[in-house]
Amino acid sequence: MQTFRPGDDGYAEEIAGFQTSIPTRPAVVVAAENADDVKDAVNYAAEHELHVAVQATGHGLNAGTEGLLISTRRMTGVEIDAEKQTARVEAGVRWGAVIEAAAKHGLAPLSGSSPDVGVVGYTLSGGFGLMARRYGRAADHVQAIDVVTPDGELRTVTPGSELFWALLGGRAGFGVVTALEFGLVPVTELYGGGLYFDAADLPAVLRAWRTWAVTAPDELTTSIAVVALPGLPFLPEPIRGKHVANVRIAYLGEDGDELVKPLRAAAPVLLDTLKRLPYTDSGSIASDPPHPHPYHGTNATVEVLNDAMLAAVVEHATPETVLIIDRLGGELARRRTDGVGWDSAAQFVVRALSVVEDDVDPIRRAHAKLFDALAPWSTGRLLPFLYGAHSAEELATAFPAGDRARLKQLKAKYDPAGRFG
Repeated sequence: MQTFRPGDDGYAEEIAGFQTSIPTRPAVVVAAENADDVKDAVNYAAEHELHVAVQATGHGLNAGTEGLLISTRRMTGVEIDAEKQTARVEAGVRWGAVIEAAAKHGLAPLSGSSPDVGVVGYTLSGGFGLMARRYGRAADHVQAIDVVTPDGELRTVTPGSELFWALLGGRAGFGVVTALEFGLVPVTELYGGGLYFDAADLPAVLRAWRTWAVTAPDELTTSIAVVALPGLPFLPEPIRGKHVANVRIAYLGEDGDELVKPLRAAAPVLLDTLKRLPYTDSGSIASDPPHPHPYHGTNATVEVLNDAMLAAVVEHATPETVLIIDRLGGELARRRTDGVGWDSAAQFVVRALSVVEDDVDPIRRAHAKLFDALAPWSTGRLLPFLYGAHSAEELATAFPAGDRARLKQLKAKYDPAGRFG
């Protein structure tokens, strides 16, 4: 175990995260290598009455704490049980490591769009990924959680326990998760990639995608992203430097080309990358940016996408904002994990994301115009897509009212000093 304080060599590197818009300057950083190191750090924080935050790896937020930061990025153990079709991973593991390890046994995890995302943060936030409509969320497959609670004890919690429920979807405030055990699925390849259209054709593409997506089989998980691409040489020439609408597709069936025919006819296609690919290449479908940057984002879940809502999306689809609409439903509507609630009635989630230059307020105002327009049909928010600093009121809308009350009670029970989260 190493410790870092402001001014020490390695301090800045240890606190650096993917999200750079939230300043953080902890008084002490504990670089944990195992669960015992985490226990020691939690007990130290209690003795010195320090607030505790955790930073793992991947796309997790900077902690924003001035107390004690526990860095778990060195905890990178991955164990695959091929017979049981399970994985056990430590707190610093990214999805890419699990994808590669599971693939050797003909298996795959319920990972997200980017292999660089950390497994623990993604799962505890309720993240859903490329096979969500067929298999549900990663959280639906968790079988055990190892966690160091605020009293300094290492516990293993399983479905049915109140702490398991609070951790799975509540994300933070109940301790430091040191390992997860979860189920894998027998998938080795899929039909995936994207169809790229000029953003000028967005109205027609949105209407075609909506009609197509609502009747698609559960084996299909899809989203549409409207994004301004940089004019950099690594991008294919047809989309380089252009504002595009990108229909993303991950399909577990065998008739992919037949399935997407209505989309290919929606408007002129600038680039078509759809093909069969190994699950180990699934990160190429969205090609999320790999480099840390400052960003802010919010979202709204909806049960329908009517013409007025599509018009609002088109109106706010500027090059300064990345807009994404995800198709939900399928297994996401049928399963409910033994954890904090999920809006199973929602059929879509609309997301907005912008890079923060200096001041986040103009971004908040721009996003608010879109989501105010969607408000008559919105049913709430999803926690995984609240990026950057949000008020307690905004965060509260990501949880059903009954779950908020239960989380508050359990927080008082497990962290009476309010030291975590």
